[in-house]
Amino acid sequence: EVDLDLGNYERFLDVTLHRDNNITTGKIYQYVIDKERRGDYLGKTVQVVPHITDAIQEWVQRVAHISVDEDKAEPDICIIEVKLT
Repeated sequence: EVDLDLGNYERFLDVTLHRDNNITTGKIYQYVIDKERRGDYLGKTVQVVPHITDAIQEWVQRVAHISVDEDKAEPDICIIEVKLT
């Protein structure tokens, strides 16, 4: 499921975004579940705070360093649009 304005940033900024540039609740939950199954939380109960909030921060920090244009340079800025529907 996507919002109707998906693709606007690519068109207006002339960049190529990838699937990881679009963060959804489902992707974050799956990321946390995968970490829990690998034992990354050492058997602790997974909670929204800190596990989900940390996962969101980790995701943004990781993706913010991925090139989105042809010169493959690391981006200077990261724009985050938060939508609640």
